[in-house]
Amino acid sequence: MAERWAARGRATGPSIAALLVTCGLPLGIAAAAAPTAPAVAASLKRPFAELKPVTVIHVGRTADWIAITDSAVWVGSTGPNAVHRIDPATNRLVATVVLPGEPCAGLVAAFGSLWVPLCAARPALAQVDLASDRLRAVTTPGPAAPEGGIAASADSLWLVTDKRGTLVRIDPSSGEVRQRIQLPPGAYNPLASGEIVWVSEAEDAALLALDATSGKLLATIKTGPGPRFLAAGGGSIWTLNQGDGSLSRIAIDKLQEVSRTRLGTPGHGGDAAFGAGTVWTTVAGTPLTATNAATGAVLRQFVGRGGDSIGYGHGAIWLTDYHQGTIARIRPQDALTQ
Repeated sequence: MAERWAARGRATGPSIAALLVTCGLPLGIAAAAAPTAPAVAASLKRPFAELKPVTVIHVGRTADWIAITDSAVWVGSTGPNAVHRIDPATNRLVATVVLPGEPCAGLVAAFGSLWVPLCAARPALAQVDLASDRLRAVTTPGPAAPEGGIAASADSLWLVTDKRGTLVRIDPSSGEVRQRIQLPPGAYNPLASGEIVWVSEAEDAALLALDATSGKLLATIKTGPGPRFLAAGGGSIWTLNQGDGSLSRIAIDKLQEVSRTRLGTPGHGGDAAFGAGTVWTTVAGTPLTATNAATGAVLRQFVGRGGDSIGYGHGAIWLTDYHQGTIARIRPQDALTQ
């Protein structure tokens, strides 16, 4: 995100029992780092201006954070502080919901609502009804800081609420906190996949795996430096590492990092998404990089102005330009063959 992480909501994955049987490792043991792949070849780089989107939609002064449902694409903005619903069937902006604060730490669609962490004088969590496109409630606690995230497991919402690393588990029906879990400082970004809640720990180059039922820590897994943004897909969790601009692949069935790809995109902000057998990442100055999920090889990288948050759904890449306040729909085949 714009010098800030977005969680991606729920994804499928194996059971906790299956993981423990497969791994055969004591809980909490960190795996050794995997070998690093070569840097991106110059022949794979293209000017971003050459990539022509299907459509570009203006939503505000800035555009950040994306959540995708079966029938909509949601994107956050400032100027106004709002979330916007795009109909992917028509590529039209069909609803805008104004919020009492800046959407600053991810979006997740679950339990019939869009959940939006807000940065304001008093951080809060907004609930937007997906059926009516109306603001339903604003509750506390809110996010610890910008560039955080929110996740949804089968029965709960997960949000880090302070810089000490307090992860709260929220009942989506009542808004009440049902569990508090103390994580290390620097853990901000959760992602729920199957029966595990994954939380990146940027200050310690690690990914935490927690049982989504009990909240118990299953493992601490070493990654590249400064992991922040996460994506799930291809039997793996992927971390975009701000420290050195690499992409770590964590095998869900092994609870360990199995590969690391050098993208050459270090720095603040960014995002990651999974779709069409590809991991799609974005950071300022390098709006789009496509990495083959099976091999870890970079397939294409676009450089130039644009980018910031990214999602994949409805057969398309959805990419914001933070500073222009827009979201673009891009054909994956165009991104891979341009």
